[in-house]
Amino acid sequence: MGGTMTAEPLSAHEPDPEPKPAPQPGFRWPVPPREGFTVDDLYTLPDLPPHTELLDGSLVFVSPQRDFHSTMIDLLATGLRGAAPTSMKVRREMTVVLDRRNAPEPDICVVRADAVGGLDQTRYAAEDVVLVVEVISPDSEARDRDAKPRKYAAAGIPHFWLVEMGDGDAHPMVRVYELDPVNHVYALTGIHHDQLKVPVPFDLGIDITLDALRAL
Repeated sequence: MGGTMTAEPLSAHEPDPEPKPAPQPGFRWPVPPREGFTVDDLYTLPDLPPHTELLDGSLVFVSPQRDFHSTMIDLLATGLRGAAPTSMKVRREMTVVLDRRNAPEPDICVVRADAVGGLDQTRYAAEDVVLVVEVISPDSEARDRDAKPRKYAAAGIPHFWLVEMGDGDAHPMVRVYELDPVNHVYALTGIHHDQLKVPVPFDLGIDITLDALRAL
């Protein structure tokens, strides 16, 4: 049977319906200027995700990481701190300013101790960095193998390590590079699977076996 349905009025004794929350505005990604973002933008744009990097004027956002990534950083940072001379400090996930349009965040860096300005420091200049370490993640592989090493070398950072998870058993592998000061490119000096033993930037020996990684 047809008819028109009408809403019944609320009784004077009935409570008002629970108010609906106001719709939340959607997040809006920052729109880059024509010449791209700069280091100043990296520190002044609101609500950027943690660990945002700046490469060639573009903002790069970090995806969730594998357990290998986190534990490998811990393993190497602990070994580096145990061997570093007092003239150097080890830092993890700190921005390194290479130039006005490039400010990556290496997984680990070794910096000159006199460049450490205090607990509220947010960045280091490339000229104060002795070593940068990148642990490859699936989403960052192209950047870690190509873009970042080229930029670190061009900025004059003397040492670069590239860390990855080997095929099959997830065994850690560390490729060690030194800067050719003439051509400003990195030269491979060794590939390390069980013991990372190097004389520069200081004498160092770290157990990087799978057992050492699993023990963390």
